[in-house]
Amino acid sequence: MRNKTILLVEDNRDDVALMKRALARNNFTSEVIVAYDGAEALDYLFAKGAYAGRDTNLVPQVVLLDLKLPKLNGWEVLSRLRRDERTKLLPVVILSMSNEEQDLRRCYRLGANSYIRKPVDFIRFNDVIRQLGRYWLFLNETPAG
Repeated sequence: MRNKTILLVEDNRDDVALMKRALARNNFTSEVIVAYDGAEALDYLFAKGAYAGRDTNLVPQVVLLDLKLPKLNGWEVLSRLRRDERTKLLPVVILSMSNEEQDLRRCYRLGANSYIRKPVDFIRFNDVIRQLGRYWLFLNETPAG
C-alpha cells in the first residue's frame, strides 16, 4: 500500500512532536505535512504562497485540524475547505482540547468529519492516534480526485 499523506494543522510544536512520535510508535509511515497556522494550511492545499507550484492532485488522505490557530482559526479553515469544490470532500478531523459543546456543534455544522478531544496523557494520546490512523489511513475510503 502506498504511503498516504497527513496534513497536520497545529501551532503547538510540542503537540506536533507528540503526534509524529505517536504515529511512528504505531508504525504509520505516512508523510506528515505540518502547517503551523490556518493560512499556511490553505496555502498548502490550494498551492499558494510558499507552496505555489505544488501538485494539487496530491491531496492528503486526511487533515488533522486544531481549532485555536494563529492567522486563521480552525473554523475559518474548515469553512473555506467546505466552500471550495476542490476540497469539499477532503476528510477533516478536528483535534482540539476544547470541551465546549458549542465548539463541537459548530465544527459539525461546518462539515467536519470527526471531532476528537486531545488527551493530555501520552498513553491515551497514543491510543487515540493508533485508532485514528487505522481508520482514516486504512479503513476509510475516499472518492478519487
